[in-house]
Amino acid sequence: MHATLLGVLGLALLGALHAQDGVPLQTDFHQDKLTGRWYSVGLASNSDWFKEKKHLMKMCTTDISATTDGNLQVTSTYPKGDRCEKRNSLYTKTDQPGRFSYTSPRWGSEHDIRVVETNYDEYALVATQISKSTGSSTMVLLYSRKKELSPERLERFTQFSREQGLTDEEILILPQTGEKVEGQG
Repeated sequence: MHATLLGVLGLALLGALHAQDGVPLQTDFHQDKLTGRWYSVGLASNSDWFKEKKHLMKMCTTDISATTDGNLQVTSTYPKGDRCEKRNSLYTKTDQPGRFSYTSPRWGSEHDIRVVETNYDEYALVATQISKSTGSSTMVLLYSRKKELSPERLERFTQFSREQGLTDEEILILPQTGEKVEGQG
């Protein structure tokens, strides 16, 4: 009886710790299937920069490739005014498949990045917890292999963003942009 009670309490504690964490990881994660081109279809965040720039944001492309040491090179190309900007980030793998870390050289912020769910050939839902000296924020990204995604996937993104404590004002389906050809824009 005593061992059973301890076991139940242990499971309850483990469940509470997992619930406190609050962000699941894709089960049976396959990093190689995540590589390739994605479109950023949705973005949700409670950060100040998002609130300030939300009205200017548009869909961008993100190319993900694996490095020889198992990390991810992430290159996002997005419209900024009448030109295109590229941002390169190196996501460092952790001991949990589907979870990565990144430190912004520009802002000094620490990013805990998790692939929450994906079917690899249609969509990927990614959650990031960002910590910096001025505080922390949450960001949720919805990637798609095509510029359009089913209403069900868009609703899942909205639902998951709300589960992370984000409000409807902090959730954005990004407007589409024209293709940007490298060297143009």
